[in-house]
Amino acid sequence: MKASLPLMSITAGLLLATAPLHAAEPTASYGPQLQGFDYPHPLQRFEFDSQGQTLSMGYMDVAPTAQANGRTIVLMHGKNFCGATWEATIDVLADHGYRVIVPDQIGFCSSTKPVGYQFSFNQLAATTQTLLDSLDVDQATIAGHSMGGMLAARYALSYPDTTEQLVLVNPIGLEDWQAEGVPYASIDQLYQGELKTDFDSIKAYQQRVYYDGEWKPEYSRWVSMQAGLYAGPGREQVAMNQAQTSDMIFTQPVVHEFDRIKVPTLLLIGGMDRTAPGANRAKPDVAARLGNYPVLGRDTAEAIPNATLVEFPELGHSPQVEAPDRFHEALLRGLNNEMEQD
Repeated sequence: MKASLPLMSITAGLLLATAPLHAAEPTASYGPQLQGFDYPHPLQRFEFDSQGQTLSMGYMDVAPTAQANGRTIVLMHGKNFCGATWEATIDVLADHGYRVIVPDQIGFCSSTKPVGYQFSFNQLAATTQTLLDSLDVDQATIAGHSMGGMLAARYALSYPDTTEQLVLVNPIGLEDWQAEGVPYASIDQLYQGELKTDFDSIKAYQQRVYYDGEWKPEYSRWVSMQAGLYAGPGREQVAMNQAQTSDMIFTQPVVHEFDRIKVPTLLLIGGMDRTAPGANRAKPDVAARLGNYPVLGRDTAEAIPNATLVEFPELGHSPQVEAPDRFHEALLRGLNNEMEQD
């Protein structure tokens, strides 16, 4: 005769049997201009006409929280990020007397997702310059992360008199992927790929490429921010703008013009980063040599005439998120021109 189990044991066993092996990440859903996501500072709006459309750019304009030092810094986000991702950096800079302006570029995050728009780095730089003119900013330090680094470089080339200093944080575009042998993908092909984007695919890509296989719980907020746009009611236009800007990144390199950047430039490079857009389309031998940030960072420091390189060998694509204390110490020293001995 089989022994009977207590009811509590049977119930617990059923619960264990039916429970998932791991808790699924919650999927947020945000509006096409990131409605529903909480920004770390008040979000303002810059309305303007461009290419026959009336557009709205979301931005944060954060005043110094310590004695003002008279300097303004503009923080440019990456393709898989938003202005909000600069959250910790904004507070550190404001606490050191900076006015901090953080735009979401057109096609991204809290800004308009236009239909039939011709995206270019020159266009985004011109829009940013128009925003700064509207805010009476005559000169600023321009800092860019990831795709924002490509845009910041283009801005410094286009508006050298407005650019006091250039800061590049693990910028993409330190190599010309098409020239290296990565095949072109049409916007239609990229769009179909973008429609498949969700929280899990974003996390898997970032964990593998950005963070060398590591993951911290605090990264999930930024993945959810991006995934929520794809899960929301504007997903098709979000996906189309992402495909269009992927084409922009691939076809509009700035690396060949680095020698024309004349403003003082600070390079902050996490050495574990392996970001190389399009590498998944390349032959294995081509893909293997792309995204080598230790080499790319040093080559870029040689190419830009007045550049200072700060390396974080054990950090990845987003050192400001991964190790904020170390990153902000290096950033503040670089902004204060205290890097001569490094």
